[in-house]
Amino acid sequence: MNKRQKLIFRWGLYFIVALVLLVILTTLTELTKDPAARNSDGSIEGLTSVLDRQVDEKMKRFHFTEVSQEAGLHFQHFPATRQSMLPEDMGSGMAWGDYDNDGYVDLFLVNFKGNINNITDIDKPSSSHALFRNNGDGSFTNTTIKAGLARPSFGMGAAWGDFDNDDDLDLYISNYGTNSLYRNDGENGFVDISAQANVDDAGFGAGVSWGDFNRDGLIDLYVCNYVEFVEDGKNQGLMQQQYATEIPYTINPSSYDAAANRLYKNNGDGTFTDVAKGAGVANSDGRSLVAAWFDFDNDGFQDLYIANDISSNGVYHNKGDGTFADIGASSLAADYRGAMGLAVGDYDNDDDLDLFVTHWLAQENALFRNNISLNWKNDDGSKRIFFIDEGEIMGLGQISLKTVGWSTAFTDFDNDGLLDLWVVNGNTLQQEQDNSKLQAQHLHLFRQQQDSGFYEISAYAGLGSNRSLVGRGGAQADFNNDGLMDLAISRHGDSTLLLKNTATIENNNWIKFNLRQSNKNTRALGTRIKIRTGDIWQTKEIGAQGLYLSQNDTEVHFGLGRYKMVDEVIIIWPDTEIQQLYDVTVKQSITLTHVPHY
Repeated sequence: MNKRQKLIFRWGLYFIVALVLLVILTTLTELTKDPAARNSDGSIEGLTSVLDRQVDEKMKRFHFTEVSQEAGLHFQHFPATRQSMLPEDMGSGMAWGDYDNDGYVDLFLVNFKGNINNITDIDKPSSSHALFRNNGDGSFTNTTIKAGLARPSFGMGAAWGDFDNDDDLDLYISNYGTNSLYRNDGENGFVDISAQANVDDAGFGAGVSWGDFNRDGLIDLYVCNYVEFVEDGKNQGLMQQQYATEIPYTINPSSYDAAANRLYKNNGDGTFTDVAKGAGVANSDGRSLVAAWFDFDNDGFQDLYIANDISSNGVYHNKGDGTFADIGASSLAADYRGAMGLAVGDYDNDDDLDLFVTHWLAQENALFRNNISLNWKNDDGSKRIFFIDEGEIMGLGQISLKTVGWSTAFTDFDNDGLLDLWVVNGNTLQQEQDNSKLQAQHLHLFRQQQDSGFYEISAYAGLGSNRSLVGRGGAQADFNNDGLMDLAISRHGDSTLLLKNTATIENNNWIKFNLRQSNKNTRALGTRIKIRTGDIWQTKEIGAQGLYLSQNDTEVHFGLGRYKMVDEVIIIWPDTEIQQLYDVTVKQSITLTHVPHY
């Protein structure tokens, strides 16, 4: 080997050794790299990018048009300047319901009348709640004054329910302060009977849910109370840290003790009795925001799930004797997170109702799959009721890390036979440049794909700037009776959005059910409806919802895909009587009235 060859050999050997060392160093660097380290764009290496879900063209099937102004929904929430008080930041909601029985669903919007520490000049018309009557032509008329509902309050939530079984909807409003029950007297408007009915609780009211827990045909009322908020001025200037942000003591729910909830049992004579403690559902250690009545285990009795903020959620199984068993630990669904809103629906079409829960920042929303169909047993031989959180694997987890989720619900926006999902988002943190305003966030619209979970497609749904909002309440209804589900959203300190579903969906069919009972539980709360198209079953339960401070229309909507006939319908009424229909024509709303045998 000559000198030149030796030189080449030597430097070649150096190069090979250096290359090997570089590979080893790079490998060690990757192995020791912080999995939570942020990339230059703010995403988290090893988390955000790995869990991204790609949207292809065939998924972009949603389309909405914002029609609030042309529909006549002129409304301003919280006509005041925000002053960093927890009650002012938490509301408000809305409720869809056909209060005049004309076949078109109407909309009640809850307002928070002003600053809680400034009670002057807040009983003005702009501070009032608003009742909008559906004219049946795509527009609404404000009938608040005529209906007798122009009474401002520090409003939080609302829900319609026919508590006196006279076949028209009455209205309950939860407030920061004294709650209100308004009896519907038809042409004479609404009458406040809160005190005489014994439902005028004066706490920090939140979610409101009607249900017939004891199956006596008299609907009962569950009212959530949030915290024991006391503001005497002593702590107003005290600041705390949340995610490197200084926030006032007065907007942190951890600063206050939890408040007990109410279960108002309907006595049948226009009055109610609070039986929450005796029934085992007072949930006094939970900072409760909303509750959902639904039958966990298909035994015919409505169970109760409660979304609690910074405290364990309440999971209560109805024992059928007027009491409930706390199954939080064994259910695996009593998470200790910041829970706000609930969606109930059989998203996997296995004949049991599943549960979606929205949460605060960095906590991931949860999709609790109901596993009652596994028929597992407890040690005493009873049926095991438990849920498994599949939010992450179904595409609903990491996408919610940067948002605060509020109202939410399952629905089939494109009528393909699979439940989709929407989530109203809006931060509780203040804007750095203006503490009188809260930070806006994007609305989430998820389309479910067969066997692959949910995909967020709001960017392709025609919403434009309306994707970014300080959302709170929200509820769905087919307000124009065209077979497509529409969506209304309450924005804190802003106007209400009415999003009309304008998707063009060829060949996808639908069917709706408007169920009634005579003299008892007239809106048939708790009724199960099961439909079969081909070998596919879908299941829904009337009244099973837990939206944030809000209420959907109780008319039941099913998407059918390309099926041109519903092969079979099974209706399980609250008195357990079963009604069956066969070969039902699509694209229609079916009204059925049942005479219950209680």
